[in-house]
Amino acid sequence: MGLDDKISNAAEEKGGKAKEAFGKATDNEDLEAEGKGDQLKGNLKQAGEKVKDAFK
Repeated sequence: MGLDDKISNAAEEKGGKAKEAFGKATDNEDLEAEGKGDQLKGNLKQAGEKVKDAFK
């Protein structure tokens, strides 16, 4: 489950970056903010995975 979670978290982060960039390009502040939020969630989840790995 760990590797799948890491891949999913990385994908969420990358998707957030794409949303943010598209929001900036189209002047859509809501989409830009949503992208930043997705990136933050992905980063937090990855940090959690690293903590779990450290205690294994």
